[in-house]
Amino acid sequence: MKKAFFAKAGQMELKDVDKPTIQASDDVILKIVRTCVCGSDLWYFRGINPLKGGEENSGHEALAIVEEVGDDITTVKPGDFVIAPFTHGCGHCAACRAGFDGSCEDHDDNFSNGVQGEYYRFVHGQWSLVKVPGQPSDYSEGILKSLLTLADVMATGYHAARVANVKAGDTVVVMGDGAVGLCAITAAKMRGAKKIISTSRHADREALAKEFGATDNVADRGDEAVKKIMKLTHGDGADAVLECVGTEQSTDTAMKVGRPGAIVGRVGLPHTPKQDMTTPFYKNTIVAGGPASVTTYDKAVLLKAVLDGEINPGKVFTKSFTLDQIQDAYKAMADRQVIKSYVVID
Repeated sequence: MKKAFFAKAGQMELKDVDKPTIQASDDVILKIVRTCVCGSDLWYFRGINPLKGGEENSGHEALAIVEEVGDDITTVKPGDFVIAPFTHGCGHCAACRAGFDGSCEDHDDNFSNGVQGEYYRFVHGQWSLVKVPGQPSDYSEGILKSLLTLADVMATGYHAARVANVKAGDTVVVMGDGAVGLCAITAAKMRGAKKIISTSRHADREALAKEFGATDNVADRGDEAVKKIMKLTHGDGADAVLECVGTEQSTDTAMKVGRPGAIVGRVGLPHTPKQDMTTPFYKNTIVAGGPASVTTYDKAVLLKAVLDGEINPGKVFTKSFTLDQIQDAYKAMADRQVIKSYVVID
């Protein structure tokens, strides 16, 4: 089978490797039909996260057909069409029961890695895989794109809105104009936010943010961004801030633009080793967030919302590639030629 690897910073390569096999009783072997490139993959592609070269891809989002199941798997069977979340919750530990399956306590290998290939060994698949009615051929490519977002970015955007307790009538600021930030706008609208301020500096992303529900946009950064956001909120600050980037600047701005008592929902993978918590203390700022509860949200809210046509988050995929074009898929995202690269595996 073909699988993508990091040859070095800025360079992907395909290798022929052995097809994965069942190794544990709760394993599921998946035949990947759609995958994609995530913004977090770019930390390696750009050389920000160190690479020795030859590591498997960090891809973690997929739609798939079940190929084979371990002895303990009763929830899916060969031939089923599934969403493969990047999280692998058990469904019964304290974290999963509370709706935080992204922090499942039952095992320490909670996250997918290496999904950008023809087959994948999905560990702990009994509860975490999400069945989709029918087969991929039953759906348009547009619907498949939206279903693929349920493996990560739409669920992650929803997580930001959920932990920030976004509710009807709220004013919300979304930090970040990547796929997660755009999906967070969709999530804020789903939960009833009245005013949603996006923070895009790119015309295509700003336009999609508006389509998804943003009412205003602030393209500035740093102190000027804080000033403009506060003006848009009449000096009050936002009820909730959804931080979908993870950089020091984005986090700092998020902490400054909420009203006293606001909740900052953080889902951007933190790249800030130290953070001043004194200012948020005096503003009574609540900080929440972490890995998304993908399976919980998909089963409870998001799968139905996509199938009913209530949301269309697949629009974040602005160009399609084949697995043989994985280098182009990464480079297009790294160069901001696309919002998110969609990979069709034939």
